[in-house]
Amino acid sequence: MFGYVRPSLPRLTEEDKGRFRAVYCGLCRTLGERYGLPARFILNYDLTFLAVLLWPPDTGEPEHRRCIAHPLAGRDTFTGNAVLELAADESVILSWWQIRDALADPGRGKARYRAAAAALKGAYEKAAALRPDFDRSTREQLERLGALEAAGCPTLDEPADTFARLLAGAAGEVDHPVKRRVLEQMLYHLGRWVYLIDAADDLAEDFASGSYNPLIRRFSLESGVLTEEAREGLVVSLDHSIRLMAAAFELWDFGAWSGVIRAVVYEGLFGVGRAVLEGTFHAGDGLWGGAGRKEEPL
Repeated sequence: MFGYVRPSLPRLTEEDKGRFRAVYCGLCRTLGERYGLPARFILNYDLTFLAVLLWPPDTGEPEHRRCIAHPLAGRDTFTGNAVLELAADESVILSWWQIRDALADPGRGKARYRAAAAALKGAYEKAAALRPDFDRSTREQLERLGALEAAGCPTLDEPADTFARLLAGAAGEVDHPVKRRVLEQMLYHLGRWVYLIDAADDLAEDFASGSYNPLIRRFSLESGVLTEEAREGLVVSLDHSIRLMAAAFELWDFGAWSGVIRAVVYEGLFGVGRAVLEGTFHAGDGLWGGAGRKEEPL
């Protein structure tokens, strides 16, 4: 579900890079302060991008502070605010239901997901109490998605739409009605893209294990590899979602965050999609070239 949303580095100015790092570090800090050390392990670029989308145009200024990962040098970071708290709460809820969905999948290994569920259970219960509407909508959409997958849904649109609606719910607490509508559209089309690109990334594994994958059903695949016709059809669908996301983005002034968002929408998603389809994408690789426990900017 996560790990595919990242900006294209050539599109980012040094200021944009610093601002994105500061949000990443701020979300990490907020997750730890609100939910404890285990919650920091759910941090990734996708959730950082969610915080960027939720942020007001006036970014404010980050502070230079020490952190658990960089105790000597420290990092510039945005400190706790309402946006980071909302993003942290929704991140925990999204991650929890991702874990529960993985546990319900008969084709997946269970041990690491059981451990993750045990570590995150208390954080989830707190986040669900703080954001009950988002928790309810996330659970309902995943239940619908589970039913579609159990029935072997043969289309791309129904399961992708369900996951898209799930992610669009993250905009529900945005106060400004126009921005909320813009974000709902952006997150909807991002969610649809994420669901389909994840299906492409998992195709070989799902075929080998017999797990549901919408691409296998839609294109009647006889192996864990896309045919040329299936690949072309998938690319058309993926690119259409990105273009609709871009169209929604242009309807709102995101201020200082516009550069980061453009670097995701206009290049980053296309680049990740191409890497997944070529088999060269590695979710654990750091955005700035490193790889490790987290996708940590250097």
